[in-house]
Amino acid sequence: MALFSRRKNSDSDDASVSRPDSTIEPGEQPVDPSGPSDAAPAPAAAETTPTVGISMSSFRGVGAGPDTPAAESTPGVSARPSARQPGAMEAPEAPETVPGLRDNVLLGNALAEISGPAEPAQLLNVARQLLQGHVFLRVKGDARALLAEGKDLPLAVANNGDEQLVLAYSGGMALRASVEADGDRDTSAMGQPIMALLRHVLSGPYGGVVLNPAAADGRAVLPKALLERMMAEADPELRIKTALCETRTDETAGVVVDAIVADAPMWIAVARTEEGGPVGVAESRSAAGERFLEVFTHPLELLALGRGDQPLPIAKAQLAKALAVDAGLTGILIDPAGPWIRLTREELAPVIALADAPAPSA
Repeated sequence: MALFSRRKNSDSDDASVSRPDSTIEPGEQPVDPSGPSDAAPAPAAAETTPTVGISMSSFRGVGAGPDTPAAESTPGVSARPSARQPGAMEAPEAPETVPGLRDNVLLGNALAEISGPAEPAQLLNVARQLLQGHVFLRVKGDARALLAEGKDLPLAVANNGDEQLVLAYSGGMALRASVEADGDRDTSAMGQPIMALLRHVLSGPYGGVVLNPAAADGRAVLPKALLERMMAEADPELRIKTALCETRTDETAGVVVDAIVADAPMWIAVARTEEGGPVGVAESRSAAGERFLEVFTHPLELLALGRGDQPLPIAKAQLAKALAVDAGLTGILIDPAGPWIRLTREELAPVIALADAPAPSA
């Protein structure tokens, strides 16, 4: 039995099916899913963590937060009112507000959506963009001199009762705002890859991270339990995410395909189209009828869309078989919330070839 099966035409005409039409114009951003599968069961909800509420079940439906300004309409595009609009294909160019350190503009843009207390959907979007690159840290004293002397770097922290929260920043302007707020100019900025920061926080006595703490708006607190979940399900090398947030070149598609072949973790989106109905697997379709299976580099990439779908892990062998069996699939679409990329069957040839590879011996 094939891993994925395409929705029958009669299903798309049934008014009881809640999934909207996902037609997109060629070259436009990907949108909503369609196409059920009779073989992929929806994943079971994880246990709830009462104090933080970051279980899979509590993530569902978080897109139903406050209304956001309607995006400029695109002919042929339909999306759920509560769902996040598709993001841009490429990341914006990052400025250097601190000489030698580029801002994490994707994280900064996600934080800029927050006005007042952050909504759950906004925190999920911040968390997924936090995994795109690096952050700025504030160090008491001269970081370069301290490192040269072999001393530990005293990172700036905030106290929340008995907890300490590490302060981190999306860019130089946010860090300068903290310096202006407290007047302590005996400080220096240090760029740090996000996975290094997560390891540091999770191995220490910290309760989480505060992002852009001096901002009246655009400020977020990510608790340790969420950071643990992020770390556990992330590619330790963030191979695909890194490729997608960098400037696109002719080699980008090959880098992403190589990461898939090398077992970079991936997920698909599944949901029931109606009560008691078949399980649907998310696709994006073009006006020309091209079908792209939606694939995600981290569960947060799906959950931040707010569509109510559930993430289901997919191994490279399963993806290879799905593409090999269903010749009607044009390719795959990775991380529709953006930055995203479409890969065609031709580009995915090394992955499809895995369908004919012999199974590893026990």
